[in-house]
Amino acid sequence: MSVEVRPARVNTFAPEGKDHLLKVVRKERQGFYDLIDGTTDETWTTPTACTEWEVRDQVGHLVDVTEGYLERFALARAKEPFPEPLGLPGMAGMLDTGSKRFRSSSREQLIARLKEDSTKMFEIFDALTPEQWTGELIPHTYMGPLPTMIYPAFQLIDYSVHSWDIRAGLGEMQPLSDDAANTLIPYMFIVLQSTVDAEAAKGLEATWGVRISGDQGGSWKLQIKNGALTYEEASVAACPVVFNFDPNDWVLTAYQRFPGGAAIGDRALAYKIRRLFFKI
Repeated sequence: MSVEVRPARVNTFAPEGKDHLLKVVRKERQGFYDLIDGTTDETWTTPTACTEWEVRDQVGHLVDVTEGYLERFALARAKEPFPEPLGLPGMAGMLDTGSKRFRSSSREQLIARLKEDSTKMFEIFDALTPEQWTGELIPHTYMGPLPTMIYPAFQLIDYSVHSWDIRAGLGEMQPLSDDAANTLIPYMFIVLQSTVDAEAAKGLEATWGVRISGDQGGSWKLQIKNGALTYEEASVAACPVVFNFDPNDWVLTAYQRFPGGAAIGDRALAYKIRRLFFKI
């Protein structure tokens, strides 16, 4: 008789997961660099799957957010006051403005600027102590104070999802890497919690299930009540509708690249759930 051993989950929220998370981010960052280093002046302005952005805007976005993180780390560590968070509903529009402000830069200038910024960012990430990983709070522009470990996770989202956007725009459709998709599974629940559309959620009280395949997957029960989303890892057998995902589809659906996940059960409820979140 053979026994199948399920690999243990890597908890990147804990200090023990730091090395794994940074290793995956570095891999995805190199993939992003390979894509943009391979562009020409012609493909630099190719539209991507993030329909408002061309390839150059994806690079501009990474410059914009990375420099924003560097500024916020410096602000927090200098113990300077920081403004109130701007909130997520207006985030997409402001990020669009931020990414496109670099359109006057040449391809070579912007790529070099991103690499220089990212080197500085990873110097900070690498130096984080176990205590800082969860205990140091850095003021995010839109979400307010967050533990430092969230910032490399955000970088993983940016480098992996926006690499997918660029490849799709260039006609090279392929899924996220297994490492990136699996590592991002738990963060997508936070994304969903943060992007509930107040108008769509008005008066809606519902429970549903999410099953995610693979070694790092599982089943989760989600509930929307009074406009707030909660979730827990649990059996979904009694849920009126269950969405079944692989890790790639889970991440790209949470980021609204496409409506993935096969829904089993109450189709009317599934329709409402799919329209419950705003795009960031």
